[in-house]
Amino acid sequence: MCGIVGIYAHAPANQLLYDGLLLLQHRGQDAAGIVTGAGKTFHMHRGPGLVRDVFRTRDMRALAGEMGIGHCRYPTAGSAFHAGEAQPFYVNSPFGIVLGHNGNLTNWEQLKQEMFRLDRRHINTNSDSEVLLNVLAHELERAATGYRVDAEAVFTAVAAVHRRCRGAYAVVAMIAGTGLVAFRDPHGIRPLVIGRHDTPDGPEWIVASESVAVEGLGFSLERDVAPGEAILIDEHGHFASRQCAPDTPHTPCIFEIVYLARPDTVMDGVSVYEARLHMGEQLAAKIREKYSHLDIDVVIPVPDTSRPCALQLATGLGLTYREGFVRNRYVGRTFIMPGQTVRKKSVRQKLSAISMEFRDKNVLIVDDSIVRGTTSREIVQMARESGARKVFFASAAPPVRFPNVYGIDMPTRVELIATGRTEDEIAAEIGADAVIYQDLPALIRAVQASNPALGQFETSCFDGNYVTGDVTSEYLGDLETRRDDKRAEGGEDDEAERDDSRVSADGI
Repeated sequence: MCGIVGIYAHAPANQLLYDGLLLLQHRGQDAAGIVTGAGKTFHMHRGPGLVRDVFRTRDMRALAGEMGIGHCRYPTAGSAFHAGEAQPFYVNSPFGIVLGHNGNLTNWEQLKQEMFRLDRRHINTNSDSEVLLNVLAHELERAATGYRVDAEAVFTAVAAVHRRCRGAYAVVAMIAGTGLVAFRDPHGIRPLVIGRHDTPDGPEWIVASESVAVEGLGFSLERDVAPGEAILIDEHGHFASRQCAPDTPHTPCIFEIVYLARPDTVMDGVSVYEARLHMGEQLAAKIREKYSHLDIDVVIPVPDTSRPCALQLATGLGLTYREGFVRNRYVGRTFIMPGQTVRKKSVRQKLSAISMEFRDKNVLIVDDSIVRGTTSREIVQMARESGARKVFFASAAPPVRFPNVYGIDMPTRVELIATGRTEDEIAAEIGADAVIYQDLPALIRAVQASNPALGQFETSCFDGNYVTGDVTSEYLGDLETRRDDKRAEGGEDDEAERDDSRVSADGI
């Protein structure tokens, strides 16, 4: 997952882009970058770390122009960060193009070879985003008439990108002398929204990963970019769009709603906060039906993402809701810590228990999901050390049994705690008296309650159904082999992946 934003304004765009990235910081803390355009000249600054650490006053002053794109990066597919992979990426042939990408191409390695052998383009990093940029550049060269890039050439090029690229991608790009371009993969797996602000000088435009960036910058949310759609905002602010891919089922990533997005976001017509409330209702119904024998005294969320779910669950069961954990927001995120011992220490530094809420009680802890189980185990242990008689653990999401290959970095199948284990075995692994998972149909109902028009979702991490149709067991096995090879070479630590729910959308 990454955060992307594109701006067309009638005043310098640098501050809007910076503020937009701050609002999308929860989507990636690995690196950040901004490129602005002034005429046919690009101005770029990017680097590793949080947005607030990457940009200084002198950097902002150098970002001239009233149009630009920004990106905050979270690595995918187990990749370690290299400075050259901070986005946006730039290519100068045949036209100056910069691009920021959220998602993951499942056929990027094949495309990389095609770029070298057929398109005569050199890819300098192991980033699928650089591959995507070069595919776009190559197709623009084929579609353009001479040195002129008009809307027809842009839409023709994006249509060719859709034919060649597989996987998930939401993209913002700028073409020198042409304008701002944005498009979304034909399945609409990763989110992208459009906003507008009317001024005396004409409309200003924004495209961003989440509506929170649109509304937070004073724009009005217009709509989502449709799956397969491309939009072009030219240098004069004229807006054009076209559907550039054959009709395919719209299957947005349901894990965006469960975990990744901020609760105040609306994407694909779904209020994330409302959907999480419905998740709590669905989970309460399951507990009433199948776990009524559990003697629960109090419901406690793991801050922050699971709060709406836990609150609605407690209400539905007529139980007491309490805040039992306090989050320290000034500790680095646990999923990037360099080893298991450091991770455990960091979890204790980041979360502390309020003992009075646990002492002599049977506690139901609610979290958004359980992935590897490491953090869940620590949380259960903290509850027991605080005096809980029994600790039950509920997940707002179904068991995660398969890796996500569409832009969310998850462990391999053998590292996922739910793979090959029953709920009782998982409970034993994390030290809980019982583990309760949301059922996948119930999760889908919870999200559809916010937008009944959504008929299907990308749910591969729960059911192994990869909607693009090109992800095989051999593909997954190859990913795991290469991941193991990186660890053997010391190039990637075994904890350098997202674990459980500590990458919260509600706080850094």
